[in-house]
Amino acid sequence: MYKIELNKPCRIHFIGIGGISMSGFAEYLHNKDFIVSGSDSTESKITDHLSDLGIKVYYGNRAANITSDIDVVVYTAAIMKDNEEYIEVQKRGIPALSRAEMIGQLMLNFDNAVTVSGTHGKTTTTSMLSIIFMEGDMDPTISVGGILECIGGNTRTGNSEHFIIEACEYTNTFLEFYPKRSIILNIDADHLDFFKDLEDIRNSFHLFAKRIPKEGQLFINGEIDRYEEITKDLACEVFTYGIADPNHRSKDMAFDYAADNIEFHLGTGSFDLYYKGEYVDRIVLNTLGLHNISNSLPTIGVALQTGIPIDKVKAALLKFKNSKRRFDYKGNIGGVDIIDDYAHHPTEVTATLTSARAYSKGTVWCVFQPHTYSRTKHLLKDFAKALSLADKIVLTDIYASREKDPGDISSKDLVKELELMGKEVYYSPSFDEIENFLLQNCMNGDLLITMGAGDIGSIGESLLGQ
Repeated sequence: MYKIELNKPCRIHFIGIGGISMSGFAEYLHNKDFIVSGSDSTESKITDHLSDLGIKVYYGNRAANITSDIDVVVYTAAIMKDNEEYIEVQKRGIPALSRAEMIGQLMLNFDNAVTVSGTHGKTTTTSMLSIIFMEGDMDPTISVGGILECIGGNTRTGNSEHFIIEACEYTNTFLEFYPKRSIILNIDADHLDFFKDLEDIRNSFHLFAKRIPKEGQLFINGEIDRYEEITKDLACEVFTYGIADPNHRSKDMAFDYAADNIEFHLGTGSFDLYYKGEYVDRIVLNTLGLHNISNSLPTIGVALQTGIPIDKVKAALLKFKNSKRRFDYKGNIGGVDIIDDYAHHPTEVTATLTSARAYSKGTVWCVFQPHTYSRTKHLLKDFAKALSLADKIVLTDIYASREKDPGDISSKDLVKELELMGKEVYYSPSFDEIENFLLQNCMNGDLLITMGAGDIGSIGESLLGQ
């Protein structure tokens, strides 16, 4: 396999450079003096930004985009084998790496590559950890799956041994990675268009954990069902974390890193941090939700094990606010607060709507856009149970993403499930109709959440005139 060495810049070409992850790495390597080019199907704000940096971007995948001076090509999983550029790369014998393979190669250039994995919460936790490392003067290189305001985007080029990145399980992407330290937040049934079942997913996380070297460390949520099956034969050091059982004495807690005496007040959460049963400090977060307290625990663990002082950690966590599309406050219209959230799995939906209850005492409206047919079909009843936490639900059509409509599942099936639960639920395939409906029915003091991994956030933005 072609090896990317940061101290030996080369000529690199990205097929599918307009994606948020690919564009981030293209910019990172450009900043490291690599000669970067790429192609994408259409022009966008992302590709315009890359062009402004001096990166050559081609529109349309054509064989002519592949020139003899290219040393290595990186392609996304969406690139098919009949792609003109990919065929030309093979014909010329130019080394080619998948996006995951490229990331794995980059990680080998860092002594402390830290990955954040799990079915949910990766972007929030990666963002939280990134801010802690920056506040701790670690000068990290960062790749996060969302926009992190403090770095002005989704990537940061550092000049240290520290590299922080999300590790996605879909298509077993993370099995190409080489972490020194890793976090496993949770393991739930998801991406069932690729995985056979939950046990198949658990097996992939086990294989991922085994990639951590003997001198490395794993921080795993001790509330994961049968987590010991993931950690049983690892060579690395293992730390568990979790919310303390209120029936346990603080000095007799089951987790290495534990949160106890949790309180929420005026949009903040706070807790007592314990390490191996010993009190460490009182931690305050500038965010709501038990899930955010849980997510903060492994970031604290990684930071302390890396040598960042607790006072730096506390200061960073106070600065942290949810990244874009994570309980993202958009504004207020007619006394109605509008929040946008990326949640697209029942566990995420439950966490977000639980936070909404703590945030507002008014009627909670949830405008939900299901994401992918396969996920909606496999988790239909779980979605209904999660969405039932809202007072009133509005559903759009399913956002297909990478899938084709199989014809055996639609948002109307979710409507039926919610109606059986006695919930007030509405459906419309038209965003314009939904906007008009909300304008007529939302009242002063209500909370409106647009939710999903597709383009549902545009409804709130349109209501606010953004």
